[in-house]
Amino acid sequence: MTGFHGKGRTAKVTGLIVFLALTWAVEARPGNLFSLQQTTIQAFTKYVLKTEAQNAESLGQGPFLWLDGLSPQGRTELIAKLGSGEVEMRRLSVNKDGGSIDVPGGMIHDWEGIIFIPRVKIDKVLNVLEDYDHQAIYYAPDVAQSRIESRDGNQFQVFLRFRRQKIVTVVMDTEHIVTYYRDSPFRAHSRSSAIKIAQVEDPGGPQEREKVPGEDDGYLWRMETWWRLEERDGGVYVQNQVVTLTRDIPTGLAWLIEPFINKIPKETLEFTLQATRKAVLNNASN
Repeated sequence: MTGFHGKGRTAKVTGLIVFLALTWAVEARPGNLFSLQQTTIQAFTKYVLKTEAQNAESLGQGPFLWLDGLSPQGRTELIAKLGSGEVEMRRLSVNKDGGSIDVPGGMIHDWEGIIFIPRVKIDKVLNVLEDYDHQAIYYAPDVAQSRIESRDGNQFQVFLRFRRQKIVTVVMDTEHIVTYYRDSPFRAHSRSSAIKIAQVEDPGGPQEREKVPGEDDGYLWRMETWWRLEERDGGVYVQNQVVTLTRDIPTGLAWLIEPFINKIPKETLEFTLQATRKAVLNNASN
């Protein structure tokens, strides 16, 4: 918001963002429904397939962690930041030039983050990530409910109720298939895919109900997740990439709302990584 300074002007700008964001949400409500279209799904599927190919390549040929693909100086600087407790984030694109993919009616958000958890072993981190029955504790308030619905070896089917407050409060009931892979005694990775995402109306109230997936406000239509863990340097590096699909922003409002809306996936991932470190360290001390 270059050019706006002072509390009065900041409040006016914030008020304008709130008004426009609420307008964006209202446009999607019954009577003016914004449905998930097949062309949007196809574009997202294409993006995910390219992401899968890139991940398979780096798992096979490296680098396993993105920090190992940096220059020596960049790697040293990043390791120092992570060692001091910072969360490092970057926005990704499957296009080599960093350009965006055309997604008719939708927006793809692709973020990756990494942290370092000192003085723990990789199994301690896996214990937290696989403990879905308690993730509503570890990741509160973003996760309101959690449970394992079924397990077959290293594959889980889990239920997570997400709750996110940003101008408006949005609640999503989601189901995920998560598979864990042990690459070595010191490395592991996982792949999670949301098989159901349903926005909840009146959560916790007498009229609570799930909207038909894809026929809702479009805050979250698809979610794909990749975790990587490596134990070294006296702790565990934890890397997480999340690719999500939301509805598009109305023509004419993108210049103002898009930067605001794009903050939500980044902030959510950053919170997830911070909460993971906290849960692992708390469990390790017990």
